[in-house]
Amino acid sequence: MRCAAAIVALLMTASPAAAQDSHLLVIVGLSGSPENGDMFHRWALSLVEAAEGRHGLPAESVIYLSEDPSRDPKHIDDRSTREGIRAAVERIATRARPGDHVFIVLIGHGASAQGEARFNLPGPDLSAREYAGLLGRFGAQTVVFVNTASASGGLVAALAGRDRVVIAATRHEGERNQTRFGEFFVEAIAGAEGDIDKDGRVSMAEAFTWAQRRVTESYKRDGQLQTEHATLDDDGDGAGTDAPGQSGGDGALARTLFLSASVDGRPGPNAAADPALRALYEEQRALEQRVAALKAARAKMDPAQYDKELEQLLVALARKSREISEREKR
Repeated sequence: MRCAAAIVALLMTASPAAAQDSHLLVIVGLSGSPENGDMFHRWALSLVEAAEGRHGLPAESVIYLSEDPSRDPKHIDDRSTREGIRAAVERIATRARPGDHVFIVLIGHGASAQGEARFNLPGPDLSAREYAGLLGRFGAQTVVFVNTASASGGLVAALAGRDRVVIAATRHEGERNQTRFGEFFVEAIAGAEGDIDKDGRVSMAEAFTWAQRRVTESYKRDGQLQTEHATLDDDGDGAGTDAPGQSGGDGALARTLFLSASVDGRPGPNAAADPALRALYEEQRALEQRVAALKAARAKMDPAQYDKELEQLLVALARKSREISEREKR
């Protein structure tokens, strides 16, 4: 009872809380051709520049790995080999504090051999088990893992877990054609188009949904059969969905995550002139801080109780975001 009381007190006094930071690792794998190399670098650079510019991440919190660092020595930190990826993950793990958000985005080609999906790297690929081990370094953080390559859906089940959002460009490892999802996902994060609810920020759920729509539109425009169907898992069951946001399903956590220098919410463009909207943003920020405080207290809690309280907070946060969205439209 004393432990439960202490946790309740922690949640109730979470505001003001120390700002939690974001860390970004962008990995561009094998390109296969000069044209793809240019295209993948363009997407990755757009994401890196948006992270450091539009979203305010410090340069030391952003790592860009590529098969050819000489393409852009100013922005590319190292080769995207398995050793380079492990070193980058370790670097982030030593910097990240409990409650921070870690974003890992893979851009390139994928494949499936003997029933196992792989992301193609220079040299030996990392297996699903090895990626899961790397993500295990962030047990005190929330992780967003985005694989924009073909066959990427085959990694979702292996990487799903508590406090993780796993996004893949394909439904399963059988969708092996080159994907378009990466281009539109980066556009959603780098620009304002992905801000579906017009609250001044782009959540991972919004980026997923916007990119998914653009992929479908592009295939229809080109008169081609759609060969990729993106999926998202954030409830840890490994069964992703292409329609996050359904009651009791995937999407609740993804709606609360933003690539930004601080996970604290910031008012949208109309909040200054609307006291009611400003109050809603303050309530949203308080809920986000309670989520962070709950995660920090997870080690002291019964797992079932933790899951129950986290679900309640995420549902409340989703409802608050919906209230903000409806208010913004007035």
